[in-house]
Amino acid sequence: MSLDPELLSVLVCPQDKGPLVYLEDEARLVNERLGIAYRIDGGIPVLLADEAEPWPPAVTGE
Repeated sequence: MSLDPELLSVLVCPQDKGPLVYLEDEARLVNERLGIAYRIDGGIPVLLADEAEPWPPAVTGE
């Protein structure tokens, strides 16, 4: 599911107010400056600081 380009143009990170990179295949909005990502649930970005995940995700099982 893709997000509306107009919506993407106004979304910013709630932590540093900077732009986010949309990764459609991952369903994530990424802040590369802080190394965090926000998930997108059912087409709705979850832009809550407490819900941010480390980015890139840690590789496990090696």
